[in-house]
Amino acid sequence: MKVEEALHMVGGAGETSYASNSRLQEKAIIRTKDILEKALKNINGEVVSKSLVVADLGCSSGPNAFLVISQIISALMEAGCQKAKEIVFLLNDLPGNDFNTIFRSLSLYEKKVKEENGDQVLPYFVAGVPGSFYGKLFPRNSLHFAHSSYSLMWLSQVPVGIENGGVNINKGNIYISRTSPPIVSKLYLEQFKRDFSSFLKFRSQELVNGGQMILSFLGRKSSDPSKAELCHFYDLVADALNSMVQEGVLEEEKVNTFNMPFYAASKEEVQQVIQSEGSFYIEQMQILESNWDPFDDSDDDQVFDNVKSGHNVAKCMRAVLEPLLVRHFGEQAFVDQVFARYAQNVAMHLHKEKTKHIVFILALKAKDLNN
Repeated sequence: MKVEEALHMVGGAGETSYASNSRLQEKAIIRTKDILEKALKNINGEVVSKSLVVADLGCSSGPNAFLVISQIISALMEAGCQKAKEIVFLLNDLPGNDFNTIFRSLSLYEKKVKEENGDQVLPYFVAGVPGSFYGKLFPRNSLHFAHSSYSLMWLSQVPVGIENGGVNINKGNIYISRTSPPIVSKLYLEQFKRDFSSFLKFRSQELVNGGQMILSFLGRKSSDPSKAELCHFYDLVADALNSMVQEGVLEEEKVNTFNMPFYAASKEEVQQVIQSEGSFYIEQMQILESNWDPFDDSDDDQVFDNVKSGHNVAKCMRAVLEPLLVRHFGEQAFVDQVFARYAQNVAMHLHKEKTKHIVFILALKAKDLNN
């Protein structure tokens, strides 16, 4: 399975679409608002001559793409728009992304902006840029600001070596698990280091000196990746798939050869890659915790409906995983059953333990490598 061809969120605006099931990602974008405003204020005062060029890397489709645009426009207006005369937004994602939904919605978004702000809004232009952000996307020294939300935990490929001589060494699992051989964690970490280093290298070439990035992505607190929060998250998917194998619904070989192109890094691993690659300063790093259920804003000691949360989590997960599952297993019909079982598994897990997602938010500033 080629990740660049298979990895994309469920398109459109239907019940199972990413557009309708991306509140978890929305919450992370909202939480970056203060950091984003500070970064843009610095850029606007230091390096912008006329047009401010912004890239949203891993934009996906739906309202979150426009939320990022709105936050940037608002931040610049609040900062007084000292130098920027116009804004260019470059929306990037893999070629399978539903860019059509974004651009069909653009006129409605522009109308809303004008109604809210009148003629005070800076002129802005929006373009789509398909391609992997682990490679070169833009001309050198062409970007002032780059943003990426909930994207950098996705790898460019399943780690090399997971399948050894045609045998999957992580049999029965779809990600790092407590039953995975130790080499599996090592292979995932090595792939993350390669990919994140490539991301930083190419962005350092594309950003102007003094340009900045705001990145948010899923990570982990535990030093042991096999005991991290997201291992439980994907173990419950594996349990749903394996139960369907036991009942003869899915082929065991198909399940055993499905592996997630995903890695939840630790804070130390993220910092080590940034320091080793050497192109950016870490201006700020925050760690957020968010309930698995995007609609559950309660504290740990508050009563919540774990069955309802199971359904909410399954809908969110389906909007992300369905294209990967259909591409690997080759059929659409079984998807409803997978996520019905997953919803039950999540509900049972949350009844025992209210687990949270760990989200890293980083503000990075490009170094002047000419000095």
